Amino acid sequence: MMKFRIEITLCLLLFLVLAPFCICSDERLLVGMTLVGNATALGAVCLDGSLPAYHLHRGFGAGSNNWILQFEGGGWCNDISSCLERAKTRRGSTRYMSKLEVFSGILSNNASLNPDFYNWNRVKLRYCDGASFSGDSKFDNGTSLLYFRGQRIWEAIIHDLLPKGLSRARKALLSGCSAGGLATFLHCDNFTKMLPSNASVKCLSDAGFFLDERDISLNYSMRSFYHDLVALQGIEQNLNPHCTRSISNPKLCFFPQYALNYISTPYFILNSAYDVFQFHHSLVPPSADLHGHWNRCKLDPVACSAYQISVLQGLRRDMLVALYPFYKNSRRDGMFLNSCFAHCQSESQDTWFAVDSPRIHNKTIAEAVGDWYFSRKITKEIDCPYPCDKTCHNLIPSPQVMSPYNLGKTAINIPVLRVRLHFTPSTRKTDKVGPAG
Repeated sequence: MMKFRIEITLCLLLFLVLAPFCICSDERLLVGMTLVGNATALGAVCLDGSLPAYHLHRGFGAGSNNWILQFEGGGWCNDISSCLERAKTRRGSTRYMSKLEVFSGILSNNASLNPDFYNWNRVKLRYCDGASFSGDSKFDNGTSLLYFRGQRIWEAIIHDLLPKGLSRARKALLSGCSAGGLATFLHCDNFTKMLPSNASVKCLSDAGFFLDERDISLNYSMRSFYHDLVALQGIEQNLNPHCTRSISNPKLCFFPQYALNYISTPYFILNSAYDVFQFHHSLVPPSADLHGHWNRCKLDPVACSAYQISVLQGLRRDMLVALYPFYKNSRRDGMFLNSCFAHCQSESQDTWFAVDSPRIHNKTIAEAVGDWYFSRKITKEIDCPYPCDKTCHNLIPSPQVMSPYNLGKTAINIPVLRVRLHFTPSTRKTDKVGPAG
């Protein structure tokens, strides 16, 4: 009996050590954190010097040699004070991160919820550098110490995953949401080079197509923010060299619209034409609306005046213009540009693939991405202008409990608490894209 108990105990210990740590239920898949143990030797550390991390849930069956890597999002910090604040939060240190992460949407392991990628190896890369995994510098004034090592974190995680099966990948998809979506533009071709030459490698950006856009006071507030970010974190050296050599201001290559022209890997852009982050921080930042004339419109698009709607239609038009060459010139790339007030739609089950998910031409986001990845058909879906789409799940900041948008003086972060407005489906026509929108 004693021998039997010892054998059972050893089996349980082996299971805990060797098996990916996950807790599965009918509703949620929780996946445990893996710290990159040798990252310190590589200088690949978070803002506060803690180890970087990822969450891996193993694939199975036909998907055993296929991989999805998903960059976590969470804004940026572009000066010392805001980065010091960020280093004390889950956005700058793995010490404060949840050790279990919910995998849903494109990361789900349920075939009925994620039909094309459910049995792939799925990885979530935790975000702790404040610069879309792209910086490589350090700040040390003798009192405060900050590590800007996003580029090294990216490389350390990849090298940790290669011996775990990534080096044998047959199919791979690099994806990301928000600041993580921007990271896919920065690392897409590099990811392709790290994998077998015969692997099918593609990239997906979700809510990462941040425009170089004037705000309502006619200032380039986002350009200014990114300029400071690139300078602070030593990013320019890691930007696409073909882009930086071809443009008078190399720092602009941090913007996807400039970097996209130089990406050779097949690419899919998932974005809202009225992305709530860009609406609230690029188009109408607080600095451009000191008297709060846009507050009600930000809380509910139905409350927007005719003038405000026209400004929002201008944001959509500028996005279409920026994406026109991408739309027109390539048959290998894909697009799903809807007209929802949304931000990040691939990680949430209700927007990725559900009975009432957002649709264009009666096609869900999951179906559009799957058709594109597996070359079942050309997928370039562009929605008609707001308010025609009745399938939208609009994400609106809660007026009752407002999460802080800022971490420090100028950090930009995504609102956490939001209210979803769900509309019933209806049939409608969609726009044809062109230079005039």
